[in-house]
Amino acid sequence: MRKLCNIVARQTPLTLSPDTTVQDACVRMRDRATGSVLVTDENKALVGIFTTNDVVCRVIAPCKDPAKVTLQDVMTPAPQTLSPEKSAIDALRLMWDGGFHHVPLTRAGEVIGIVARSDFTADEHEHLARERQLWEHMR
Repeated sequence: MRKLCNIVARQTPLTLSPDTTVQDACVRMRDRATGSVLVTDENKALVGIFTTNDVVCRVIAPCKDPAKVTLQDVMTPAPQTLSPEKSAIDALRLMWDGGFHHVPLTRAGEVIGIVARSDFTADEHEHLARERQLWEHMR
């Protein structure tokens, strides 16, 4: 099973400050072809995550102005993280159990990268499905 550090080896995640507007964040997400932003403070510590799902559910649907609302207002604060030394299946389990699609990777408080469900192979997804089926059978 692949380690997460191998998945993000050449990745430079998009990081923005909490006071960045949603409009600016969306432009940067589009330009980088990414579905998420890691929100970091002045010390580069992870304080939140903002995803395309947040754009829909927390900005557009409630009719907030993306040019005025900031990431701090609509991000998921203090997201769950994993060590880059964990396996792909560890990340998939966490995403499944938590009901989310992105997991930031940190080491000693430093942002290393981010993985999304789409980063994993069909074999890795199948491994999780077999594991979940086994657990359901054991109940």
